[in-house]
Amino acid sequence: MAFSLALPDARRIRSYLLRLPLATRGILALITGFYIAHLFAPGLTQWGALIPQEINLGTLYRLNTYPLLHKDIFHYVLNSIALVPLLERFESEHGTIVTFLLFTGPFGLLPGGLYTLLERYIFHLNGAAVGASVWVFLLLCNEAMKTYKVNPHFTIMEYKIPTWTTPLALILVINFIIPHTSLLGHLCGAVVGYLWGLGYIRFLAPPDKVLRFIEGKLNLLGRLPHYVSVDQKTYGRYGVLPSTASDTRVGPGRGTLGAANGVATGPTGSAQRLGP
Repeated sequence: MAFSLALPDARRIRSYLLRLPLATRGILALITGFYIAHLFAPGLTQWGALIPQEINLGTLYRLNTYPLLHKDIFHYVLNSIALVPLLERFESEHGTIVTFLLFTGPFGLLPGGLYTLLERYIFHLNGAAVGASVWVFLLLCNEAMKTYKVNPHFTIMEYKIPTWTTPLALILVINFIIPHTSLLGHLCGAVVGYLWGLGYIRFLAPPDKVLRFIEGKLNLLGRLPHYVSVDQKTYGRYGVLPSTASDTRVGPGRGTLGAANGVATGPTGSAQRLGP
């Protein structure tokens, strides 16, 4: 019996990459740039890794650099493949400015700070951690909370399992089958993801009024390709689309511009790594 392996369509992959929103592109470029730089300067990983015993006022940058660093090509590729679709979806929902500010600030600082506190003062360890999978599990837990609101349980052998627990199961599986992964680092990312999904830390995002003011003053939507406006829920992902007729419809049963009711809606320590 003949067996054939379907290869990914290069044209589809290229088309997908060309349509990535701006912040997702920027963060992927940073991760790639740091990986290439680490090939020429191996000490870069030691400089930017999250090493609990080396966190002080002069090295707080480590709380934001560790997700950008990866130990090898396997680590870099897997984390990038897992991160990009989740990050693209987050940016499509929250906008480019919010995404860039959160992922260069609190979404590294909070899980990194929690990891440092637990390692230093609870477990008295000094496991170094690097890798963007802290963001992968943060985003997975955010998605799991959205799924839980719509579909609270799934059934396995008559047992009802809450859907919000699926990222935790994945964390345990990855920790079991892939050596040198940071279970604690992944769990810290998951905690922050759950807090965001529950709405407890939404105050970290700038107010919409401020974002609209900045976007309007700088005309970011018109000047920056692939920019996602804060008003993407109202005007569509990239702003209001031009139309030649007032009753233009997109899809059956939809109002103007596909909207409802005719309104547009549109490595010191153990050298652990975050991720495979």
